[in-house]
Amino acid sequence: MVAEVFFSDLRARSEAENKVTRLRRLFSEAGFPQLIRERDLTAVKLHFGERGMDTFVSPVLVRAVVDRIREAGGRPFLTDTATLYSGSRSNAVDHLTTAVLHGFDYSVAGAPVIIADGLRSTHVVEVPVQGRHFSRVLVAGDIAAADSMIVISHYKGHNLTGFGGALKNLAMGCAPAAGKREMHAAKAMAAEAECQGCGTCIAVCPSGALSLTAGTMAVDRDRCIGCGECMTVCPDGTLEFDWEVDLPPFIERMMEYALGAFQGKKGRIGFYNLLLSVTPDCDCVPWSDAPIVPDIGILASTDPVAIDAASLDLVNSGIGLPRTLLRHGHDRGGDKFRGIWPHTDGEQQLRYAEHLGMGSRTYRLVRLEGGKG
Repeated sequence: MVAEVFFSDLRARSEAENKVTRLRRLFSEAGFPQLIRERDLTAVKLHFGERGMDTFVSPVLVRAVVDRIREAGGRPFLTDTATLYSGSRSNAVDHLTTAVLHGFDYSVAGAPVIIADGLRSTHVVEVPVQGRHFSRVLVAGDIAAADSMIVISHYKGHNLTGFGGALKNLAMGCAPAAGKREMHAAKAMAAEAECQGCGTCIAVCPSGALSLTAGTMAVDRDRCIGCGECMTVCPDGTLEFDWEVDLPPFIERMMEYALGAFQGKKGRIGFYNLLLSVTPDCDCVPWSDAPIVPDIGILASTDPVAIDAASLDLVNSGIGLPRTLLRHGHDRGGDKFRGIWPHTDGEQQLRYAEHLGMGSRTYRLVRLEGGKG
């Protein structure tokens, strides 16, 4: 089966070609009005960004989608879920504060913000799935209860999954903290690299699993919850995972969680991927590193596998930018995300999600010319 993915580049010489207009037009071309029924409570699934980073999807652009949902008869709300790690979004109060500081208030984005898993990430429902690892997954209660959903993802790299797009937004993004813990499961370990004793990893570890004695880093694997934040912030490469053993089942567990969020909304869910500021890291880190490729454009589809496959192909078809974290793969066709994180295999997300029946890796890219939304 060939899925359609609609694509708009970023060339603009008039109001009819700006990003807001392009988002509005993609909404129509991808068939999103047909996904939303009159008076639907429609979730707009976002990542509001960790405090300190600034490449999250702009609330000005989100407003274009919110307005189209309302025009289609829906009642939109912006939503996300609590993080597993310590940071500015681990409970609903801090999360809402961060969202507002990043511009996601009603006057800008045009819709209320609801943290879908509740005050302390306990508002959840069990959803049955058929996978290799789970027979049920945990989905945030208000996402499960929504009548329809539009998922808006900032497409970027990730140190465990290779890339983060629509599928990861469904999986990690729609799960409560307990579900995120089930997905990660892998345990960090101290590598051979010499630890400089900066303590950065200890400060971010949410479970107190790390300790430093006489310059030697130790991991309490019974307490480790596998969130990976220690590895993300470590400047020395002291902490890592057993990539060959831990990563493949982690990605499979993640895709089974994506299935749980997706399957109850088949025919009622659409996806945008924004290939703008394609950074090396997830939006969960409190910084934004330099983009690894030039800005590419915006994609829309009702197929989460196809839109992520198309996004990966578009990123890899570009030329890598100098003076970035990109170590190799700069040429057109080079694997950009493995050029940053060589241990990752982002295509495993696509393969297993297709196996689970979430969509197709075979797609047709429909390029839109400029025009009114």
